[in-house]
Amino acid sequence: MLRALALSATLLTWSALAARIPARWHPIPHAAVGAALAAATPASLGLRPPRLWAGLRWGGAVSVPLVLGIAASTANRRVRSGMAERDLPAAPGRWLLLRIPLGTVWSEEVAYRAALGSAANRAFGPRAGRLLTALVFGLSHVPDARAAGESVAGTVALTGAAGWLFSWLHTESGSVAAPMLTHLAVNEAGAVAALVVARRRLKS
Repeated sequence: MLRALALSATLLTWSALAARIPARWHPIPHAAVGAALAAATPASLGLRPPRLWAGLRWGGAVSVPLVLGIAASTANRRVRSGMAERDLPAAPGRWLLLRIPLGTVWSEEVAYRAALGSAANRAFGPRAGRLLTALVFGLSHVPDARAAGESVAGTVALTGAAGWLFSWLHTESGSVAAPMLTHLAVNEAGAVAALVVARRRLKS
């Protein structure tokens, strides 16, 4: 129990500190912290066969409908308007190829699902452990929501729900590859959609 609570406090503290790191350093510190937490705990990564194949199957099955849903949502005018108002990075290639895969997906999945998720499941059981992990994941996005001027409550609820899904995928598949693939697919699809909408707005 103490390990799960200590990891929760560590991750919430890190989320507040990470928001102050200059963007030019992204994703190095984020990826390093995630890897360090996973290495320092008996985290269950499941990145070797046969768990790896199970993780990829689960992740692929969940990712496809989510990506299709994101693509379809761009037909909605309000969704497009929201995407157009986003403050997009000046270097989209770095965003898509480094910041999202390493700074967000890798760092968050090994930290929250592998390290914290494994500790929380052992301490509180699968159901309560998953809820704790989802709550901490949602609260970790508060600094980002404040910095972007977005609804804090809405951000916590949305990312908390995503965290619950990612934790469920990790538990069911036995591999962090499942939430990694799903997380990557959702973030990349959302990023590409936002870039396409912004480019079309500039041309119109």
